Amino acid sequence: MSQLKVLDFSTLLPGPYATMILADMGAAVIRVESPTRPDLLRVTPPMFDGRSYAHLTINRNKRSLALNLKSAQAQGIIHKLIQSYDVLIEQFRPGVMARLGLDYETLKAINPKLIYCSITGYGQTGPYKDKAGHDINYLALSGLASYSGKTDTGPVLSGTQVADLAGGSHHAVMAILAAVIQRQQEGEGSYVDISMLDCAFAMNGMSGAAALATGQDPQLGSEILNGGIFYDYYPTSDGQYLSVGGLEPQFAQRFFTLLEHPEWLMRCTAPAGQQGLLKQDLANLFASHSLQHWLDLFAGTDVCVEPVLSVHQAAQHPQLKHRNMVNQAIAEDGQFIPQIRSPLCPDHVSASAKIGRCLGQDSIDILKQAGIEDGQISSLLANGDLVQHQD
Repeated sequence: MSQLKVLDFSTLLPGPYATMILADMGAAVIRVESPTRPDLLRVTPPMFDGRSYAHLTINRNKRSLALNLKSAQAQGIIHKLIQSYDVLIEQFRPGVMARLGLDYETLKAINPKLIYCSITGYGQTGPYKDKAGHDINYLALSGLASYSGKTDTGPVLSGTQVADLAGGSHHAVMAILAAVIQRQQEGEGSYVDISMLDCAFAMNGMSGAAALATGQDPQLGSEILNGGIFYDYYPTSDGQYLSVGGLEPQFAQRFFTLLEHPEWLMRCTAPAGQQGLLKQDLANLFASHSLQHWLDLFAGTDVCVEPVLSVHQAAQHPQLKHRNMVNQAIAEDGQFIPQIRSPLCPDHVSASAKIGRCLGQDSIDILKQAGIEDGQISSLLANGDLVQHQD
């Protein structure tokens, strides 16, 4: 991965998270950013010295080139850069890159080995291709939201952006790396069209397979894994929560025996949607004692019961600490900022992680390394089409 060179034209979350993964694995990533329309992730609180913690994490290990892509000079610079780059990632609506003279066909003529990845809500084709959308919309249209929740709540919002990250970011990285392998074998680049709706729909997995085959859609709170059986979250007397997941008979038997209700084991074999009374009994029992009481009871046993932790608590969990999942990234002034590290790269790579750069912090260095003459750089700066280190 250390030889892979990536130009990233994306903003906010799906594209930048994808290039964070690539950068963490060693790819050389340059973010090409607008000097006049800053990435909203840069101003998402809370902040560190006026800079967003989210941005500092998601854009770590990348360089920043602030360039006005509407300028003919700037487009020419991208054409020059693309000659030596392997991957381009963009997240504009269909047609925008073509209007800028930076579409796949144009750049492919310059670099036939280019892998060009477009991440959009609905893909490059179809009646929704030009429509705006967000994570919540893709989850809604994909069918995932229709059975994510309980009958008394309706669909619920996830704590993270499932369609953006698991759909857009992760599928983009997988497709790009597959294209890299294909290029090694065939010698040519390719175009990758990532639709977050497509990817979210594909994640229906087991429930989708059953629904398409039987015509019976999964329902809120009625399936094996969405609340239809005792597999669920339960509040304790101190307002904390336990996750109970012992589906397999050997786990369930130990679980009910520890609760001193072995007779409940037979009740957990009832079909999904018919375990309401068992779940109420469990809820009443868990609500009678504190979280620590239940953790002590289940300590050292294999019953698939764990506490619901906050992010900060998760970072302190001995398993995640053992796996070194929190890394201290390096700021320009030598300060260290804790960040969730990539689970895909070795510790020694994470140990040298650098926080996301200021807007245009690397602009002049990047252009000089690309062989752009000083006079052209001065002209771009004078016209406001190039920005160097603007907070």
